[in-house]
Amino acid sequence: MSKEWIYRTNVYEVNVRQYTNEGTFTAFALHLPRLKDMGVQTLWFMPITPIAQKGKKGSLGSPYACSDYTSINPEFGTLDDFKNLVYEAHEMGFKVIIDWVANHTGWDHVWTKEHPDYYKKDETTGDFKIASGMDDIIELDYSNREMRKAMIAAMQFWIDECCIDGFRCDLAFWVQLDFWIEAKEVLEKTKPLFWLGELDSLEKPEYMQVFDAAYTWTWMHQTEKWYRENLSLYHLKNILDRYHSAPGIKAWFTSNHDENTWNGTEYEKYNDAAKALAVFSCTWPGIPLIYNGQELPNHKRLAFFEKDPIEWKEYCELHQFYKALLQLRSSHPALGSNAEVFALSTNNDENVLAYRRKIAAYELIVLLNLSKAQTSLRIVGHTAAVNYENILINEKIDISKELVLSPWDYLVLTKS
Repeated sequence: MSKEWIYRTNVYEVNVRQYTNEGTFTAFALHLPRLKDMGVQTLWFMPITPIAQKGKKGSLGSPYACSDYTSINPEFGTLDDFKNLVYEAHEMGFKVIIDWVANHTGWDHVWTKEHPDYYKKDETTGDFKIASGMDDIIELDYSNREMRKAMIAAMQFWIDECCIDGFRCDLAFWVQLDFWIEAKEVLEKTKPLFWLGELDSLEKPEYMQVFDAAYTWTWMHQTEKWYRENLSLYHLKNILDRYHSAPGIKAWFTSNHDENTWNGTEYEKYNDAAKALAVFSCTWPGIPLIYNGQELPNHKRLAFFEKDPIEWKEYCELHQFYKALLQLRSSHPALGSNAEVFALSTNNDENVLAYRRKIAAYELIVLLNLSKAQTSLRIVGHTAAVNYENILINEKIDISKELVLSPWDYLVLTKS
């Protein structure tokens, strides 16, 4: 079985607790046809395991404070409910990955009673060691060989029982690299898996021995800083140059469960630039990560430890926007894994991020006005009349002429 699909996929994060009023797998399943139509390919479920009650945050606790690695959070339904959801998703063509929290558990995880030696100890208190900055979780001891075997067996459980297609590994760089190497070698004897690491390949390139794709945290933080502080666009272009030489697939995003809750929605962070950055995420080499509700668009911070469902409407305003981008990504050869990216020069490079994706005779041009001013531009070197089509609104454009972009506007052009 090939892993080639990973290079052309997109990833849609599902916060089951907040996705529907019911907050169940069964209720979420009703959204699968809509997501399929939108072009979503891989579903990433936030942790589906039960939540530790001792020391929990809020009334419901954090999904990242696990109490049993091989059980289902009853808040979401049953194991059979999840199996049925995965089966239905597979039948519709989706891939399914689950969040895996390997560094730590909650205080009353079953291992704390059955295998207390699996945990690090606090030298001062003699109790379990609290994970950095989060007092509802305790750290596992990866020098313990039996614990490592048990962790791999727990991951194997979800592959065998539910036929999942991979793991999004929480705080992957907090766990020793050699464990991930060992786990991947064992688990991929069953089937090829998608390994998405919550780490930045610029900062932890050695982890890309294991992970197929990694977060672009540096890009996300710097785009926010660039917008808030009105920095030069060259600041972002330099970061893209750094990512070009970093290993692995880059996963581009403007929001996720942590960002939305703790730092603000994409509109709090980027305001009118949010859509242009979404276009970038879907057209630059790598894969886009989309957080549930971005298609609404969602302007609400979702609570982390309480019930706070997404306020879905009958029609998602950005459904067609994401549909056009995601379907283009999956079908256009110039957005494939082997397609190259070339920076384009314009007469307004201080405001415009312009690039071409190309493979063989196929090409795509992306123009992003990353400024709050209306911008006129010409692409340097294009003097002969050439008709392109703006695929987002089916409009013919001659790129040899001067183009006018409204503030934060974008063009995605393919040869007509």
